[in-house]
Amino acid sequence: MRRCARAILWMALACAALFVVSAVKADPVRIAVAANFAGVAQELGRRFEAETGHVPTFVFGSTGKHYAQIVNGAPFDVFMAADAERPRLLEQQRLIVADTRFTYAVGRIVLWSVREDYIDDAGAVLADGTFRRLAIADPDLAPYGRAARQALTALGHWQRLAPRIVRGKNVSQAFGFVSTGNAELGIVAASQVVAREGDRPGSIWVVPFDLYEPIEQQAALLRDRPAGRSFIAFLRSDAARAVIRAHGYGSS
Repeated sequence: MRRCARAILWMALACAALFVVSAVKADPVRIAVAANFAGVAQELGRRFEAETGHVPTFVFGSTGKHYAQIVNGAPFDVFMAADAERPRLLEQQRLIVADTRFTYAVGRIVLWSVREDYIDDAGAVLADGTFRRLAIADPDLAPYGRAARQALTALGHWQRLAPRIVRGKNVSQAFGFVSTGNAELGIVAASQVVAREGDRPGSIWVVPFDLYEPIEQQAALLRDRPAGRSFIAFLRSDAARAVIRAHGYGSS
């Protein structure tokens, strides 16, 4: 009888242990992600979940908006910004876990149109004045919009083209303006155009790096929880960096 009771007790303990392990393994992780990184994040999320069992939930939007939400207590576990400035500010405000801020991707911008042969390999269409609208992300909210403004200013086009510029709240919306035909041209993330390979034809000009400041995208852990730490570790892995490079980004 005692042996039977012991066996039942051990089985109960084993089941409880399995339940605890399973509960930890299936921990959710809530991640604020820059809009330009949406497609890559979704692929990384699938791989992360398959590898660890943790379930990522991505919230996509402008880095400026996410920053404001985090400062005001939004319950994110990880912040994947489109710049280095906001994670640095959060670190100064002690709103991230110490020593977790790092560069996960380096972005670049391109001038893009859905029309084939519309853009040449020097971006001369910006000067010839044959278009009605140029879409960019809001320079005050989105790092890719700030880079677009820097490039246009360096080229001497910013003031002249200002009446034709339409601003998206983030680079995904700017991309949408072009893809739907609401703007003939857009300065968008190179990764968005890479993701369209095999889709509708188009033309691009890769904007030279010396026309804008590097778009160093940094991530940081906001809450010290196992699932969040696991995601940060995955994001720094060779496998994740390979996916990031395949989508048109540089990686750290």
